[in-house]
Amino acid sequence: QVQLVESGGGLVQAGGSLRLSCAASRRTFPNYAMGWFRQAPGKEREFVAVINWSGGRTDYADSVKGRFTISRDNAKNTVYLQMNSLKPEDTAVYYCAARHTSAVPITEDVYDYWGQGTQVTVSS
Repeated sequence: QVQLVESGGGLVQAGGSLRLSCAASRRTFPNYAMGWFRQAPGKEREFVAVINWSGGRTDYADSVKGRFTISRDNAKNTVYLQMNSLKPEDTAVYYCAARHTSAVPITEDVYDYWGQGTQVTVSS
């Protein structure tokens, strides 16, 4: 079992930045791919970014490429999402997720563990 706890959300003006963190409870965290997803009001949850176990492979949704950066610190069992140049359309609850795989999955159905989410609100 892996417990995931997100933090770092909040209210920010358009053009601003936030860094989300996701702390994992399990010491085998390095064996897991970690993904970030988001869900805006009235919309389905969507893929944002993913990073493989070593940090050597990443993938991003087209809507965040060039603005968001995913990274991880396996010594701290933590994955990060640096969000720059935020837009009102980035407003959502952001979730981190974990899957025991060497791949970089972008579909939420394959993830085994999920955090509770953290709210990000971008004002115009």
